Formats: sequence, structure tokens, C-alpha cells
Amino acid sequence: MVIEPLTNSDDTGQIRHKLARLDARPVQWVISAAPVPYPLALATMKARAAAIAAGEAQEAVWLLEHPPLYTAGTSAQPADLLSDRFPVFDAGRGGQYTYHGPGQRVAYLMLDLTQRGRDIRSLVQNLEAWVVDTLAGFNIAAAARPAPRIGVWVRRPDKGVLAEDKIAAIGVRVSKWVSFHGISLNVSPDLGHYDGIVPCGITDAGVTSLEDLGQLVSMPEVDVVLRRAFEARFGPTVTASEQSLVGAGLPSQVA
Repeated sequence: MVIEPLTNSDDTGQIRHKLARLDARPVQWVISAAPVPYPLALATMKARAAAIAAGEAQEAVWLLEHPPLYTAGTSAQPADLLSDRFPVFDAGRGGQYTYHGPGQRVAYLMLDLTQRGRDIRSLVQNLEAWVVDTLAGFNIAAAARPAPRIGVWVRRPDKGVLAEDKIAAIGVRVSKWVSFHGISLNVSPDLGHYDGIVPCGITDAGVTSLEDLGQLVSMPEVDVVLRRAFEARFGPTVTASEQSLVGAGLPSQVA
């Protein structure tokens, strides 16, 4: 029986995380200041992922906010859409209905899994752990849950002994071993906007945010902690502009 080690060492003797690239090539870290329309974001992700698969582009993590909207994953049930107050978009990712809007940090990850172990389950687990690590940086204890409660959750003893709320959603798609879509972390969104859907098909729990939990932090503060936690698991990053997402057939503007 072969037992895979939990950690690996590089040539310098330092511990290397399982999903870090052996060549330590940095991931482009892109932040959009203005809300990005969902169709534009989806087209950009798909094009960038295709370019990465073809060896024509570098990996990227894209941090942004969307205008208020709902997205439907491949498992979305029509009955879980309770209102048409916001536009609904077919996301093409796994999962069910979710909400995106101002005050929520969305992080789209276009990563080359051929360089990171080709393990989709490990990718999802580490995306959840990435969010958990980030929340720990703000003194919020959170945890992932097994299916169907995919995502990151916090206990809410103020609502009941076993009560918990979801603070972050995870949804990824992999094509030609390149990931796209990613995570959404509630920083300070209008939680009332979730009333138009059954989030992720779960009816026995609520949603929360850093603000709802008493942590009044800015999006740039969250981004700093997200980046530090990402690098600890996935390896180094390099700051890049929105314009770096343009190329290899990508939309001519990200705005």
C-alpha cells in the first residue's frame, strides 16, 4: 500500500503545499474596482481558461463585485427561484442558485490543474480551507461541511444550539484541466437580497456576512488577508491589472 504524504518539500527543504506549482510560477492577482457585469465576467473567465489550457496565458485570480443578480448552477431547481427582482444568469458551474452583489467579494480562479496535481476534489477542499483561513484572520471561526452543504459555515448559537449560517459559497468548473468560477465571500452585502432564492437549495439554514457577525472591515482589508491565505496554499502571486485579462481572444474591455 502506498500512502501519499500530506506535504511535500522543495529543493530548499521548505514545505510545499499539495496544490502549489512545482515551478513556483506566480499567479496573476487582479482586482476590479468597479462592479463587473456577469456576462462579461463569464466570457472573460472562459476565454482566459482556454488560453491557459493552450499554454498562451498565465494563471489568474480575479477579485471583483457584481451588480445584484442571481446565478443558476447545473443543479438549480426552478422552484428555488422565488423572485425575479434581479436578473438571473446561467452560470455553467456546479451547484444551485446563488446571489452576487455589492459587498460580496467574488474570487474567480483560473488555475492550471495539470501543474497542481489534477485533483478536483482537493481543489474544492482547499478553496473552502482558503476561505476558512481568511475568516480566521478576522477572528471568525468557520468550517466546511460535507455535501449537500458545500461552502463555508459559521455557528450561530444566538439563533439556536445547532444553528449555523452560510458565509461563503463555492462553485467551480474545470475544462481541459483548467478551473474557472470560484468563491464568493459575504463581506457586507444586503442579506435581504437572498430572499429571492433558496440559496444553494438549503432551506434549514440562513446566510450571514462579516458585517452581520460584527466585523466591520473594508474590501481592501479582506483582499489583503485573502491574498496571504491564498499564497499559503497555492503559491506566490504577482499583482496585475485588469488589462492583463485582455488578450488571447478576451473581451476588449473589463469594466
